[in-house]
Amino acid sequence: MVITNYGVSCFKIQSGNTVLAIDPYTKESGLTPPRFQADIVLVTQNHPLHANTSALPGAPFLITGAGEYEVKGIMIEGVSADERTVYVLEWENMRLCHLGAYSEKNIPDSVLERIGTPDILFLPVGSADALDAEEAVHVMNLIEPRIVIPMYYAFPGFTALPLLGAEKFLAEVGTSPTPEEKLTIKKKEVPQEETKIVLLHPVASKSL
Repeated sequence: MVITNYGVSCFKIQSGNTVLAIDPYTKESGLTPPRFQADIVLVTQNHPLHANTSALPGAPFLITGAGEYEVKGIMIEGVSADERTVYVLEWENMRLCHLGAYSEKNIPDSVLERIGTPDILFLPVGSADALDAEEAVHVMNLIEPRIVIPMYYAFPGFTALPLLGAEKFLAEVGTSPTPEEKLTIKKKEVPQEETKIVLLHPVASKSL
């Protein structure tokens, strides 16, 4: 599995020939919208920073809300939370959870139960209308994932929201990982003893 960060809460996740996209944004972000080919697109909320599905070529399978789906061997569950949709995926024997621009420090037990213990958690950390650094650490500790990929933070070219950088979150956690271009991972490589923070460079770092 290969995970690429396009900035904000947009990611490309690929395994073999299957590509899944999450939260494609519009040019209102100040960035060139992602235009890669995808088989499946997940949207966490109906907002220009999350729902520019027309930017992606082809006719991908579109999921925009709560429910259970099986597409190309991927089990996908959308869970309503905080006026958004949290997605939980079972893919390549790994469990992934994408929180979108989640903003509530205390997650309801019913939502936590659906999230379970993810191998990979996509966690907003830059505040604005989502979690700030301190709240993100609290949510991370509630969920106890194996790997955390910070998202929804400031980076060059992004002008739509006054987000903070990822540095404060990393300082709260007490770690300083080397930023990576992408994460390539298999189930056997997922850490089991402690949570690992993986910081991915947004590839969409050029403004329009």
